[in-house]
Amino acid sequence: MTRTVIESASKTVVIGFDEPFCVIGERINPTGRKKLAAELEAGDFSTVERDALEQVACGAMVLDINSGAVFSNKMAEDPRYADNNFVEPPLMRELCARVQALVDVPLCIDSSVPEALKAGLEATSGRPLLNSVTGEEERLEAILPLVKQYNVPVVAISNDDTGISEDPDVRFAVAKKIVERAADYGIPAHDIVVDPLVMPIGAMASAGQQVFALVRRLRDELGVNTTCGASNISFGLPNRHGVNAAFLPMAIGAGMTSAIMNPVRAVEMEAIRAANMLMNHDPNGGAWIGLAKVIEAMKTSGQSFAEASRAAHEAGARTGGRRGGRRARG
Repeated sequence: MTRTVIESASKTVVIGFDEPFCVIGERINPTGRKKLAAELEAGDFSTVERDALEQVACGAMVLDINSGAVFSNKMAEDPRYADNNFVEPPLMRELCARVQALVDVPLCIDSSVPEALKAGLEATSGRPLLNSVTGEEERLEAILPLVKQYNVPVVAISNDDTGISEDPDVRFAVAKKIVERAADYGIPAHDIVVDPLVMPIGAMASAGQQVFALVRRLRDELGVNTTCGASNISFGLPNRHGVNAAFLPMAIGAGMTSAIMNPVRAVEMEAIRAANMLMNHDPNGGAWIGLAKVIEAMKTSGQSFAEASRAAHEAGARTGGRRGGRRARG
């Protein structure tokens, strides 16, 4: 079975067909979050730190760290700040250092800037996940040598120089191309986690069917693990969390093994915990029972999901020490 190993200094997470679904927390991302971008510009990392702790408490197994901030005020004072190649590398280094100091889960280093990815790799302990490479020639030539040099797994996004195709056969062909080019660098298929690109169901009625079929092909024909931006499926729709909660177990059933998503939403995490148990990836239902206790605490205490999850997480740490230490590689 394909096993993608991601590590922090003290914890190992395995993405695989016979493993619990890997939740990659998405919230440390200033793109589209003006308040967070402004805080980062001012050197304020309090929201980042809160998001890191909350996401891990709510069930994130890996944290995505995105450095794509726009520093509008500094840009007005110094034109260098208009260049992401100037802004992102030092920001990524600082984000990784701060998050690692707070939580023990592995990181997913996320940027469109190769130098920011390199800065994150240099600043991160263990074996992080790199996000991402595409089928674009320039991107392949810039990112695959980093993947090989640092011996890390990488997210492979199924678009190329022609853009994002609505044809799932084209997206499969792009994924296959990336896997083959990675092999030329000596990078094994088990270190490629393919993002087949989930389209919004509101714009394309067949988007769900497409991605489920594509995930099955990627698993059966290429033997690779898969991921996605889970909330893309519900973009533009009302009650998005309900759609996401229906989509995730269906994707898991089709063979998807991870998602970049917001774990601070009880309905999505309930869906994933239930799917893990139904797929026999939750021994004795332990994770499901733990979540049920959190949900019950929410009802009795009036706490939010994040608050109740943090209380349970902290109580577990006090009684049992840090759980989930480094797994042996199989």
